[in-house]
Amino acid sequence: MLLTKMMRRVIQRGHITLIDAKGRRHDIRGRTDGMNVTVRLHNASRHWTLLFNPQLTLGEAYMDGTLTVEDGDIADLLVIITQNMENLGQHWTFKISHHWRYLTRRFAQANSILRSRSNVAHHYDLSDELFAKFLDADRFYSCAYFESSHNDLERAQAAKARHLAAKLRLEPDCKVLDIGSGWGSLAVHLAKLGAGHVDGATLSRSQQAYAQDWVEREGLSDRVESKLEDYRDLRGPYDRIVSVGMFEHVGIGHFREYFEKIHDLLADDGVAVIHAIGRFGPGGSTNPWIAKYIFPGGYIPALSEVFPVIENVGLLTTDVEILRLHYAQTLQCWRERFYESWDEIAELYDERFCRMWEFYLAASEMSFRHGGNMVFQLQLTKDQHALPLTRDYIPDWEREHPLGQE
Repeated sequence: MLLTKMMRRVIQRGHITLIDAKGRRHDIRGRTDGMNVTVRLHNASRHWTLLFNPQLTLGEAYMDGTLTVEDGDIADLLVIITQNMENLGQHWTFKISHHWRYLTRRFAQANSILRSRSNVAHHYDLSDELFAKFLDADRFYSCAYFESSHNDLERAQAAKARHLAAKLRLEPDCKVLDIGSGWGSLAVHLAKLGAGHVDGATLSRSQQAYAQDWVEREGLSDRVESKLEDYRDLRGPYDRIVSVGMFEHVGIGHFREYFEKIHDLLADDGVAVIHAIGRFGPGGSTNPWIAKYIFPGGYIPALSEVFPVIENVGLLTTDVEILRLHYAQTLQCWRERFYESWDEIAELYDERFCRMWEFYLAASEMSFRHGGNMVFQLQLTKDQHALPLTRDYIPDWEREHPLGQE
């Protein structure tokens, strides 16, 4: 079987027992030890679709139940795949698919204001009950900041908010803009940490409604506002600008537009911090399954694609931090909570939806744990004198604002 031949070339670490649609067993064993899983295909057409377009078909087959994992689970299978991605990248079917997606990525990511609203609604306007099942109590839907080996998601998300506030050098009278504010999580935390006023901007009607209700419950309506507005329509100036988990939705063709807007909105002595998923390697294309089912129009950038744009729009990069495994740990927490609520989520949607999200959370986790993804935090200013001479002010600010006392 051609699929088996391809897998034997690709899988150099780990062990997969493949049971094809006719019940035949194929032993695919890498040269080095790793995870062991048994995978069964229930439809002969998957022999071909997995061969010619594995990145799209694997997720679709798992969603539809035409691929099941019998020994281990889908996360174990994805460990093996991500650990062998470099080998998969050398296979001719992958090369053709990747080259085509790379050539057409600007069209696929042509995120006009109208298209951006549609893309956001596709993911973020799902049931509020869904997100409540696996996110932390404050609904941060982005990489947490684990200060130690603890697995407390709520604490790690609060630490992330404090870490960003420290990098912003938050001051009591400053006016802050949160681009891509989601359910209002960061805006509320920044207000409690001392910001004078925080404007949050989101394209999700569901998120904005939730944020408005939360702000009212917290008694912060005079200091926090959630706007249903595209970042391109915002007006400044702002003393501080923060954007968390939103840049991934901008699209490669809109990078300059995005950073020009940051420049226009930022006060001359202001500070901006951009927190986003990035890739360790050079620029590429979006995984086709993720683009189709999870984040249409999205793109994970390489820093080599970001820095030239920042330089050309007149912003100064004053600090860079790379968070390596923090998102893997965050996603593991989400995935475990999702499993615990599987039956309730299946009642909201169905089993196919649950398998789709299980695959999304597991694949994302493994892309950080074993693949080439990371999170970067870029601190930007217009004036290099806007911040202290050394970065000691960041841990100093965090020590002055212990968690749980905001």
